[in-house]
Amino acid sequence: MDLDPARLSMSERYKLLIGGIVPRPIAFVSSVSPDGKTNLAPFSFFNGVSSNPMTLMFCPANNADGSEKDTLRNVRTPEEGGTGQFVVNAAVESYERKVALAAEPLAHGDSEFALTGLTEAPSAKVRAPRVAESPLCYECETERVISLAPGEPGGGNLVLGRVVHVCAADGLVNERMHVDADTLGAIGRLGGTAYCRTSERFDMRMGRG
Repeated sequence: MDLDPARLSMSERYKLLIGGIVPRPIAFVSSVSPDGKTNLAPFSFFNGVSSNPMTLMFCPANNADGSEKDTLRNVRTPEEGGTGQFVVNAAVESYERKVALAAEPLAHGDSEFALTGLTEAPSAKVRAPRVAESPLCYECETERVISLAPGEPGGGNLVLGRVVHVCAADGLVNERMHVDADTLGAIGRLGGTAYCRTSERFDMRMGRG
């Protein structure tokens, strides 16, 4: 089967991406608007991109009407009308249902913290709160936002954030900076409504081994 993306609908292209690029880590992003309204939302187009400088990225899509989601507006730089800061909280088994619940469309300015019952906690270096229940939080300052299809329904936006502080639960990270996978209990996203847990793992050396 040969497929030309130009001949596929946006929905078809989306399904090919989320069904074939698996499992995907989930960025549980907390942010705050310039007037102090907090927001919390999951994004599975997410990854780390650099350790020097320590940088990660996530990709919020535009709403169905082409408008920007609250998260994107919040994390844009101050020059673009946002606060230029956010926190990526780990998406984990202990509150996995609340991660999905936070994707519920709410009226502009309504907080998913209130909807999910998760707790806002002050961050160390950014204005956006972190999720108190999260075992691992990356506080970030926005480096840049690249909008791929401004104003279009489902248009992609690449947010690059420099990590300025990491908050980890006691016992999660050892002296060599290894994160204990069992303690973290991360979940990942598959296609459709399917998710996966990271409890089943195997070791395999790279190269000739």
